[in-house]
Amino acid sequence: MTDDNTSAPSTGRQPVISSTHAWYAVLVLTLANVSGFVDRQILSLLTVPLKRDLQLTDTQVSLLIGLGFAVFYSVLGLPIGRWVDRGVRPRIVALGAALWSVMTLLTGITRGYGQLFAARIGVGVGEATLGPAAVSIIADQFPREKLGTAMSTYMVGTFAGSGVAYALGAYIVGRVDQPGMITLPIVGEIFPWQTVFFWIGAPGLLISLLALSIREPRRDAPVAPVSAGDAGFAAVWRYVRENLRTIGALSLGFAFSASVNYGVGAWMAAFFVRTHDWSIQQAGTLQGILTFTVGPIGVLLGGRLHDAWAKRGHVDAPLRVGILGALGMAVFAGLYPAVPSAMVAAVLLVPVNLFAAMPWGAANAAIAEAMPSSLRGQGSAIYQLVVNLVSGVLGPTAVALLTDRLFGDESMLRWSLVIASIGGMCIAMALMAWARPAYTRTVASVRAAEI
Repeated sequence: MTDDNTSAPSTGRQPVISSTHAWYAVLVLTLANVSGFVDRQILSLLTVPLKRDLQLTDTQVSLLIGLGFAVFYSVLGLPIGRWVDRGVRPRIVALGAALWSVMTLLTGITRGYGQLFAARIGVGVGEATLGPAAVSIIADQFPREKLGTAMSTYMVGTFAGSGVAYALGAYIVGRVDQPGMITLPIVGEIFPWQTVFFWIGAPGLLISLLALSIREPRRDAPVAPVSAGDAGFAAVWRYVRENLRTIGALSLGFAFSASVNYGVGAWMAAFFVRTHDWSIQQAGTLQGILTFTVGPIGVLLGGRLHDAWAKRGHVDAPLRVGILGALGMAVFAGLYPAVPSAMVAAVLLVPVNLFAAMPWGAANAAIAEAMPSSLRGQGSAIYQLVVNLVSGVLGPTAVALLTDRLFGDESMLRWSLVIASIGGMCIAMALMAWARPAYTRTVASVRAAEI
């Protein structure tokens, strides 16, 4: 245990950082997460003008939302994770924030689907820096009994950012969603909806400067720097092979949980438009308000549950939170599209957002606990590779394929959401339950090695 003036983890390898510096780092990383998720999620509010102006199918839109971002975000996380394990992490976050912001701004001047797809790849490359660096920094600064709350606070940015994207997107699109082109100074001719990207890209440049003010915990560490041999690819892959059931089942379990979340998020506005004849502005406003308000409550509740279970000696606390969140989503996300009333569907989205958010601080705590400190950046990158490839590609695309291929009717989107939500969450619960005994053994081994 630490005294009231520090947030030092209880392992001998990790540095002593003041509580003020630790929570300041969480604040800046949370703001970065907000910025990243605004940039990432905004396209889901632009499906109607995207399809109209670029003449796209649901599947093409889903690939733009998912594949174009997720593949590079996930794959490049591996070398970036190694960089995180050996480099100055605040600088890595700053560089990444600057890159994804610039690429978001460039999205506003793209001229076609190919260029838009390429810009989304660039956003994914920039955002690939944040997750591994944030998990590594936070895990180095908080004791285990507070790690769930710290990680959940960082993950508030996910839901705040998504909420801002939905609400801001609905507000702006309602004023610029019109056929034809507009002409701007310097930029030239663009579609009116592309102006959204100028609004959301610029703030990330300021956040990249704030990231440089984060204190690097390794500078205060009473241990030698990690050597290349300790943190190389061979070491991390050997560790993953030795703990394959833990890392694999944990990552896949949370990946299927995230798939349902992304599928619901990507198609919620379209669901209300197609099924209940709402406007895109009404649907986006509802989605934004719920994500911005209920989402943070859910993720913080999950962090509190994690810490409460951890204090009682439950090593598998993160997986318990994950299973509870998946169970709630299987019930409520499987129900809201099926009800005939738009008002009832909207009310059911309150528990949907609560349970969707609940696991994600615990999920980051899970991978941080399962990896030695010298491999934490790469371990987080591997976890994110699995989660983001599966969720980013399968989540929006599974719903679209069910609509396009199984039903062949876009008005049947509601039933695609029901099938994808219940099926995905049942798989998530089974994988996380299977991971629990192996995870307990792995964490016990890591703790013993780092005492």
